[in-house]
This record gives sequence, structure tokens and C-alpha cells, in this order.
Amino acid sequence: MARLQLQNIEKYFFTGSDIVEAIRNVNLEVDDGEFVSIIGPSGCGKTTILSMIAGLTTPSSGDVEFDGAKVTSQTTNIGYMLQQDYLFPWLTIGDNINIGLDITRTKTKENEDYAKDLLDQMGLLRHIDQMPSELSGGMRQRAALVRTLAAKPSLLLLDEPFSALDYQTKLYLEDLIHETLKARKKTTVLVTHDISEAIAMSDRVILLSHRPSVVQEVFSIPTELRALTPLEARNHSEFQWWFQTIWKELESLETTN
Repeated sequence: MARLQLQNIEKYFFTGSDIVEAIRNVNLEVDDGEFVSIIGPSGCGKTTILSMIAGLTTPSSGDVEFDGAKVTSQTTNIGYMLQQDYLFPWLTIGDNINIGLDITRTKTKENEDYAKDLLDQMGLLRHIDQMPSELSGGMRQRAALVRTLAAKPSLLLLDEPFSALDYQTKLYLEDLIHETLKARKKTTVLVTHDISEAIAMSDRVILLSHRPSVVQEVFSIPTELRALTPLEARNHSEFQWWFQTIWKELESLETTN
């Protein structure tokens, strides 16, 4: 059953005397517990769509609905993780992951224990009293994910969370985060430029066209790949076929632009 619905979404930006059409009639549904990736050419509006889902900006027309209700503003039910970790440098890791609980006044022992359990799963519990400056980039990204998940959002939005990391750390985090989200049955939308990442982590991959963006193609990743960890999926015999198929579709957009 669809938890997230984008219905006839359009977005225009006004720049001086010009009107720029960024998104044109995008329709999308994401089922409960599903992991969907959005890819497309640079500047096609991937992050704009994520911002509308998060309630950070409103569509020029159309509706974003989550659990049957229109998304018109930010809500703790939708978690948003960005490329940068944005941890508060003056707070310890423990205080950083609890900041959302403090703001929403939901800092109960149960919720604190939940956050600590997440921190433990991410291999960071022993760093709970350290400052962000004492952690590596990959560790800070893990802490940022824990902070996002600590509020128990039903929908998680990921905006290129691994792009600033070295390749080995990126692969490690893909596996760790994928398994964490699957175990907790989190409905997730990932924006990425990395085709391999999209295939390895997703149930479906949505390809957007050049601006004004439309849904160009939807790729349903086969069960045999979805059942694997991202690293295992990358080594599967069918992975390269899917990569080439999506790459050719993306390349055709570049050559016809």
C-alpha cells in the first residue's frame, strides 16, 4: 500500500522577469517499507522533489501526501538526511543525537534507550561523549543518521548522504544503513547521482528527465538483487546488465538535451 504519493507535482521558479519550469506533472507512489532511489541529469530537480516531500518547499501545483494527509510543512514523521552531517560542533555525539528529542519534548528513557541502541548498531556507542571534531567523516554521517532516526520518522529522505565519503567508507555505510533501514522497515527515498548505489540499495529506481523534469522511466530491481546486501548485489552476475541498461537511458537523455 502506498504511504507516499506525489500527484501531478509541478514546480516553477521566478527569476526576475522569467519563469523557470523545473518539475512537470510528476506522479510517484512509494509503498510501506519500500526503498526508492531518484536519479537523473544534474540540475533536473531531484533535490527539489525531495524538499517538497519534506515540506520544506511547496509545489506550484499538485499534492504531496503521506499516510493520506497533505504535506504542507515540516513534520517529525519525515526525517531528512543531507550530504553534510550538520552535527552541532559544540555538543557531544550523545547530545547531538538527542537534540530532536529535546526540541520535540519527547526525551523519555525509552526514546533515549532507542537512540543509544541505534548508536550501538552503528558502532558509535563508545564515542557517545566525544565531540564531532574527534570523529571521521564516515562516523559523523553515521551519527547524523542516528540523530535522524532517533525521532522515529516513518519516512526517511536521503539526499546524497555518501557522496562526500571515500569509496571504501561509502560501500561500508551503504551496507550498514541499508540493513538498518530494512530491519526497521523504514520507507526511504534516496536521491543520488550514483547508478550503482541506486541499483544496489533500491527496490525501484526512478529516472527523471532534463528540466522540466518528468518521470522518464521506472526500473523495478529484481528480487534476487533486492535480497542481497548492497555489496553483494554489486557482485551479482545480473548487476552489470542493470547498470548498463540504466546508464544507456541516462546517456540518451544527455545526448538529446
